[in-house]
Amino acid sequence: MSFFKINTLIIAIGLFLSNLTVSAQSVSDSTLKYNHNDVFGNLVWPVTSNGTRSVSGKPGHNYWQNRADYTIKATLNEEKNDTTVTGEVGIQYTNNSPDSLDYLWLQLDQNLFKPDSRGAATVPLEGDRFDVKGFSRGGYHIQDVSVNYKGQVYKIVPVITDARMQLRLPVGMGGNGDKISVTVNYSFSIPFYGSDRMGRKKFKDGYVYEIAQWYPRMCVYDDVEGWNTLPYMGLGEFYCDYGDYEYYITAPADMTVVGSGDLLNGDKVLTATQLARLDAARKSDKTVTIIGKDEVGLSKTHPFKGTLTWHFKMNNTRDIAWAASKAFIWDAAKVNLPSGRQTIAMSAYPAESSGNNSWGRSTEYLKNSIEIYSAKYFEYPWNSAVSVSGVALGMEYPGIIFCLDNLKNENLWGDVTHEIGHNWFPMIVGSNERKYMWMDEGFNTFINQYSTEKFNNGEYANSKYRLANQIAQLMKTEKDPLMTAPEAQNEYGQYYTKTALGLNMLRNVVLGPDRFDFAFNQYIKHWAFKHPLPYDFFRSINDAAGEDLNWFFKPWFFTTWKLDQAITNVKYKNNDPAQGALITLINKEKIAMPVTLKLVLLNGNIEIINLPVNIWQRSGNWTFLYPSTSAIKSIELDPDHQLPDNDRSDNIWNSK
Repeated sequence: MSFFKINTLIIAIGLFLSNLTVSAQSVSDSTLKYNHNDVFGNLVWPVTSNGTRSVSGKPGHNYWQNRADYTIKATLNEEKNDTTVTGEVGIQYTNNSPDSLDYLWLQLDQNLFKPDSRGAATVPLEGDRFDVKGFSRGGYHIQDVSVNYKGQVYKIVPVITDARMQLRLPVGMGGNGDKISVTVNYSFSIPFYGSDRMGRKKFKDGYVYEIAQWYPRMCVYDDVEGWNTLPYMGLGEFYCDYGDYEYYITAPADMTVVGSGDLLNGDKVLTATQLARLDAARKSDKTVTIIGKDEVGLSKTHPFKGTLTWHFKMNNTRDIAWAASKAFIWDAAKVNLPSGRQTIAMSAYPAESSGNNSWGRSTEYLKNSIEIYSAKYFEYPWNSAVSVSGVALGMEYPGIIFCLDNLKNENLWGDVTHEIGHNWFPMIVGSNERKYMWMDEGFNTFINQYSTEKFNNGEYANSKYRLANQIAQLMKTEKDPLMTAPEAQNEYGQYYTKTALGLNMLRNVVLGPDRFDFAFNQYIKHWAFKHPLPYDFFRSINDAAGEDLNWFFKPWFFTTWKLDQAITNVKYKNNDPAQGALITLINKEKIAMPVTLKLVLLNGNIEIINLPVNIWQRSGNWTFLYPSTSAIKSIELDPDHQLPDNDRSDNIWNSK
């Protein structure tokens, strides 16, 4: 284009826009809460030193993370008035950081249940879902601690502070791959209600024990904060390094034990019939019964005497959990993964949970969820998964999930697909749950929408309007931003729903499905089995989508700002619809979003107009010319209700 033509065009556009502003602007910027500089001002996310994290949102060329490999031997001791776990954990800890370490920090999560724990002290008077109530036998009893460093064994007197244990090393360990071995002997009493994450519940055929946070484990030492030692207080979940786990559970011989990872000695703990059924399940897309309802409690089901030791192994995981009961019905089916690899989905539940409207479909739900997530996001990396019915409403661990025993139909589907979804966030993408709860709960809630849409042709799919409208109501009274740490958050449900809605808006309104899905999957691929920060996520999406989305990330995650768009004026040029309509919009609140308008014309035509977020870069007012040829009957802003608009009463304009 020639210089003359460019200048002529600029002058013409300038005159046109000036005319629109004078003739159609109906609300002055001074009356609006919106400030374009707050939204579109320059923003640079923090960076780590030494190239550990890339400005593109990927792990940097000097990225490192430490490793913890575990060997655990534990015994379930079922007694009349108490049930305990006694164990020995051996930890091979590898310090891949460039730093030398003079001490180690371990998490003692069971100390949450000591009567004087911080978690027990901070439960509201009216209680809450996690309801941390200490009991007299609660917490770890640490019998012995030692370390083996460069062939020398040292006894250690641990320094225990609430739910953390410091081991002060007599000789500091080096960095860059140096190793040290830690051995801890311990025991604890199993709480009845373990903060909705583990515990025990009695059924007619016996107790179901859901055992998690059951061994002293390493705190994470990372490139951002060094030792991460925030105490476990109930709501805030976990932050763990990756490693290989080999563990042995000794339990009464009349119990069935299920756990994270692969059962290595099935021939020692299962009958020939059970082994044959398990083998059949590995080849079946339909659920196969391993232990039936009418077989629970029979001597032929558990013909062994005394105790049995169940041997499991799981590699490249950040945690493990297990469950045991005399009451378990057990069924399974194969899972088909995109690579052609097959794994197995299982369920273990008491008779009270059985039935095709309840846990009889648990394995079906589990199998389908894993297949859906694997095809869409990242292939499930382990060889098995098991869903357990018991006291916990819903809790996730690598390869095993705990769901409430009385859930049915849609509620059970929702719990199963949510908890196994956590195997992607944060078990594969290993974020810090204790500080950034939205990075696991919210991302997981987002992918749960997809699995629910796909499962059985949408058997349990919900209305598309539900989430945005729900969040709009919650945002009216929202007190704390999503970046608030869990223990300081007044509305932790926002971590789930507000985050999921934010990703919905990025996908469906801002970027479009193709660009968002590509960027989201790039984030998962690059941070699988690593420790991303929020800023890594922001950078990753910006980079892969080719869009600076900081105008969205800052308000949505760091503030409690609201969104309120409105149509304020519609008039025709020279009062003639054939010359075009001047439509004026305002952004009343502090969040900016793109605009979608549905126009219904008197001639019967319907048109959708999409305007980019950039219309709000200079002010909270925008007028544009719609090239109408017929009078407009009505206009609706955000017709599909994809945005959490604070006041929808001014989203519709009707011709008078």
